[in-house]
Amino acid sequence: MLGCVIHGRGDLRVEELPVPLPGPGQALVAVRYGGVCGSDLHYWRHGGVGDFRLREPMLLGHEVVGTVVAYGDGASGPLAGTAVAVHPATPCGRCPECVDGRRNVCRDTRYLGSAARFPHVQGGFAARVVVPADQLRPLPAGLDLRRAALAEPLSVALHAVRRAGDVAGRHVLVTGAGPIGCLVVAAAKAAGAAGVTVTDLLPAALEYARAAGADTVVRADEPDDAGWPAEVDVAIEASGVAGGLDTCLRLVRRGGVVVQLGMLPPGQSPFAGNLVVSREIELRGAFRFDTEFDAALELLAVEGSFDGLVSAVVPVRRAEEAFALAADRSRSCKVLLDFEG
Repeated sequence: MLGCVIHGRGDLRVEELPVPLPGPGQALVAVRYGGVCGSDLHYWRHGGVGDFRLREPMLLGHEVVGTVVAYGDGASGPLAGTAVAVHPATPCGRCPECVDGRRNVCRDTRYLGSAARFPHVQGGFAARVVVPADQLRPLPAGLDLRRAALAEPLSVALHAVRRAGDVAGRHVLVTGAGPIGCLVVAAAKAAGAAGVTVTDLLPAALEYARAAGADTVVRADEPDDAGWPAEVDVAIEASGVAGGLDTCLRLVRRGGVVVQLGMLPPGQSPFAGNLVVSREIELRGAFRFDTEFDAALELLAVEGSFDGLVSAVVPVRRAEEAFALAADRSRSCKVLLDFEG
């Protein structure tokens, strides 16, 4: 079988790998689609994500969907042949965060395709993968595998919106119109936001944001009179750059909420901390997700507008081409690898 293995910065290889066997408590899944995420691109381009650096070859990928093949001893779940999405996180269930119901920030979690621990947790970009059986989610009626591949990034977006609190009837600003930013737009609209403004430097990215439901899009380098809101109730930073956070802090109203979702570069990042004090702005982090994965599948099953965010489906043999396309936001939004192609 073929799999996408990262060996170091710029060294992505499509390799012939042995088909794994499911162990106790595990399921074997035939992967159909895998979404190329920003973290996958960071491993490819930089050899790491934030402070997580590659120390050994690693199978990439955590946005995977497919069909059940078989189970190991003591494992059960959806019948063989059932279409499923794979929840990529395995929290420990014992740490204070897990006990407190915040499993997404578990201090000892395992996450598909992550170098956060060593040995690394191998990912899901292979024709066959084994995962804990309780991480399988059968797809709701009417949801096909192609659209279901958006479940993981949509879960991230849903969690960020929930971290913002009740956005119903409020004006939301989203900085960054990459795949996650566009899904934040959709999540905010689904939560009842009265208006969503999106900023980005790339016109093509802003068009994807508009397709996701943005009411107003603004070039981030445009002057103040080019459509910028005077202020917003909630701001969600999804670009991962300090300038995006600065924009959020300056445009959110006094007493408003800013959610930092995008991963900033490693090390210290300057920000307008005095505004947090003088305006009593609530600055909150949003990291991954937990139960939002099930909510994402339900939303994808009833909302067809998400299809427009999948800009390309590329056979796994052309994985490096797919990564290059996903890295070029002037040409793409979400790129999927096809493991049957």
